[in-house]
Amino acid sequence: MGKNFAKLIVGLGNIGPQYTYTRHNIGFMAIDSLAKEYNVKFDIKKKKSALGVAKIGDKKVALLKPQTYMNISGEPVLYTASFLKIPPEDIIVVCDDVTLPVGKIRIRKEGSSGGHNGLKSVAYYLKTDLFPRIRIGIGEPPEYVPLDTWVLSNITLKEYQILSKTLKVFKKVIEVILFEGIDSAMNKFNGLEPEDYEDILESSDLFSFNLED
Repeated sequence: MGKNFAKLIVGLGNIGPQYTYTRHNIGFMAIDSLAKEYNVKFDIKKKKSALGVAKIGDKKVALLKPQTYMNISGEPVLYTASFLKIPPEDIIVVCDDVTLPVGKIRIRKEGSSGGHNGLKSVAYYLKTDLFPRIRIGIGEPPEYVPLDTWVLSNITLKEYQILSKTLKVFKKVIEVILFEGIDSAMNKFNGLEPEDYEDILESSDLFSFNLED
């Protein structure tokens, strides 16, 4: 099983039904949306992990949801990456970001945790922060709402309407990374705002590949 994987894509979140629709679990939501698109079941149970395998075009991709709380996400990421023999540069971590507007996607090749405990844990266990990450904006809390309350609160209907388009664009982001590279994905998506996503979803000019080839 540990051969020929193009990428390991990790969604960060907290386990438990009480966290399913919280802002902090947008990483899980992104991975679930990708799994639904490619008919992936998380039926491989490894150490503190829910793991599935997607076939995207001619690429084999592992999808991972750590079955831990956010601040110890790195342990199952390290275990899975070691098991599948995937180096840090081929691990894409997806998480929420309170500094970005709701629904905005930002892609980076590497970088600091920016205070995100999940990213901090992944970097700690991998012993490097040289791994790509896709941050999805959840917006800043109002002044009267503590940060931990904000990220652990359920998304609103208005936020859901924005994020539902974001998750469709997220699928395109992954496809571009796989077939054109992360630099191309950064150039195409980092400058976009959520209000641009409808046009992107309707356009084929942005993409130089065809998954049906």
